[in-house]
Formats: sequence, structure tokens, C-alpha cells
Amino acid sequence: MTAHHGHPSRGRAPAAMSALAAGLFLAAALSPVSAAAEPARFELDPEHTTVAFLVSHIGFAQTLGVFHEVDGGYTYDPETQELSDLEIVVRTASVDTFHDRRDEHVRSDDFLDVEAHPTMTFRMTDATPEGETTGTVTGDLTLLGETRPITLDVTLNKIGPYPYGNPPNFVIGISARGALDRSAWGMTYGVGNGLVGDRVELLIEAEAIRQ
Repeated sequence: MTAHHGHPSRGRAPAAMSALAAGLFLAAALSPVSAAAEPARFELDPEHTTVAFLVSHIGFAQTLGVFHEVDGGYTYDPETQELSDLEIVVRTASVDTFHDRRDEHVRSDDFLDVEAHPTMTFRMTDATPEGETTGTVTGDLTLLGETRPITLDVTLNKIGPYPYGNPPNFVIGISARGALDRSAWGMTYGVGNGLVGDRVELLIEAEAIRQ
């Protein structure tokens, strides 16, 4: 699934976060939850949440990167299927492309500029169900000091009690995919000469636990 619009600034993870939040909302909105009769708070499970991206390296291959530190959550009412207070925050310095020198460059002001912008934030603004377990989610992504909308395709994988724990957690699991042009956030390094792709593919897998 590919989302449209957006443009990450460091070129990779903004959308990811976006997707994350998006997915969580859609999961809730597309599936009725019978476990509660009033609004409940859901928060991302850091051990089972992955925000990743792919971006072209000189046209030869796609470079894979992930963000290890992602926080966020939302309030969801299973009776009205109403979502509120959804916010996702990604720590930009937690980026990992599996190559130390490249990671240092990605953290520099050529890309994520982590010293000046230690976080990127996604706030959901709208969601549109398209099937029993699929839909799109739109939100505002703030990266490098710029805020722009991004839309993600989201799939609800599963919602219900976890198979472990006593009592078990109640979990929502989603997959989200999207794409954006990082230059829209002012991240233009390598775009003009083709060294680094402008288009960034987003891959998000997330589980959120009811509090």
C-alpha cells in the first residue's frame, strides 16, 4: 500500500510516525471493540512497533532505515468508534541505517538535523474507512520545523486480548504504508544530483496496548 502526499524532511521516517498514528486510529475505527464501554487510552508498545523507510541510493538500490525510539498514543471510544488526542513522536537521533558513518550523516543538518530538531511529530486529522480492515489516514507531520499533511494506507491486522499475561493486555495491531517527497520539508541534499532519492517509502508495523 502506498500513501500519497507528504515529503519527509530527512527523507525517511516522518511518514513512518505518521503511518503509525494513522494505523492505530484506523484499527480502532474499522473494528468494533467489545472490551470496553467508554473511551480508553491506547499507547504504542515499543517492543512491538517498527517505523522503517526505504530511499534510493544513487539509483543502484534502496537503503533501509529504522527509528528505534517512537512514543505515542490516542483515546478511543469503542462504542462510538471515536478517536481523539492522537499524537506520535519519533526521536530523530534514534535513526539506524546499519552503517555508522551513514548514520552520522543522516543525523547531520544535511538530513534530520537532530540537534536542532530532536523529534518529529504526527497528529492525525482525518481517517476514511475503505473496507472492513482497510482505509486511509491523514495527519500533519512536523519535521525540520515544517508541518505538512501526509496520507497513509492502513490495514487492521488484529484487535483483541494478547495471548500472554495475567490478565492479558488488550491490543490493536496495524500495518501502514506510505510515500512522501522529503524535499517538501526542505530536505534537499542529494536530490538534484541523484545521489539520494527524494521519494521515501514508509513501512510501519505497530501494536498499541489499552491502558
